[in-house]
Amino acid sequence: MSRLTTESPAKPGLDEIVPSRYALKVGDIDVLVISDGVLPITASTMATNVPPSELTAWLREMFLPLDMLDWPLNVAVVRSGGRTILIDSGLGTEFPGFPRAGRLATRLDAAGIDPASVTDVVLTHLHMDHIGGLLVDGLRGRLRPDLRVHLASAEAEFWEAPDFSRTDMPAPVPDVLRTTASRFLEVYRGRLRPFETEYEVAPGVLIRRTGGHTPGHSIVRLESGGDSLTFAGDAVFQPGFENPGWHNGFEHDPEESARVRVRLLTELAASGEQLVATHLPFPSVCHVATAGNAFRFVPTVWDY
Repeated sequence: MSRLTTESPAKPGLDEIVPSRYALKVGDIDVLVISDGVLPITASTMATNVPPSELTAWLREMFLPLDMLDWPLNVAVVRSGGRTILIDSGLGTEFPGFPRAGRLATRLDAAGIDPASVTDVVLTHLHMDHIGGLLVDGLRGRLRPDLRVHLASAEAEFWEAPDFSRTDMPAPVPDVLRTTASRFLEVYRGRLRPFETEYEVAPGVLIRRTGGHTPGHSIVRLESGGDSLTFAGDAVFQPGFENPGWHNGFEHDPEESARVRVRLLTELAASGEQLVATHLPFPSVCHVATAGNAFRFVPTVWDY
């Protein structure tokens, strides 16, 4: 992984007490999971369809706060077939209420990754904590002019007139989501490479639309040399292993989101492949095990 972790002494963040990047290989594919930071979220948003007492019991069992949670933000850089692919871009720095997020540009520099080397961006969906990093000067102005941005066509279409009727988000989040997505589409429309169901971005790097969380929500599957890993975006949240039927307030179709989650976790438990997801504790690299009618999060032992 030296190509992704080349040290650059003039750059910040190399001596972090808490690491913000984790490198691994999937066959011949290089993967670097990067933390964009954390943002506070109301705990009740994690389970909008169950009695508060059930959520409280789960939070206590997990030793988590009962009111506000720190929601991890994970992105990934993937190298395969001569292409360098950024999967999602974090929150960006234009939201002063979230001072501990929006670290991607700084942490790319710390990892020795020149944004101009990124050939492709894959977006799981257009929520602001996945696209905001591409809108800030620290990253936007440093990207190559022939950058290709891949997302499901259903996602771009949805954000032309988004429907929030089935979500349960705190104000003013829906308005900010709408504004940010609209701005993103305006800035990057000429670079978009929309796909219908699935698309192979590079050898062994397949993006596939799942829907649910948003109509065009997608996951990315990496496969090489008998190894595989799925970047699941927002298909799986931390409570979703033990409680896959719990609805998250940010899901635009909660029932379909639950079906997508169960299918995905069932597949991963059967295949034994690794999972990374945006909002699981950094670096979120894990396996999925079955536990009765639900699942278990099994962290991968770090490879030093």
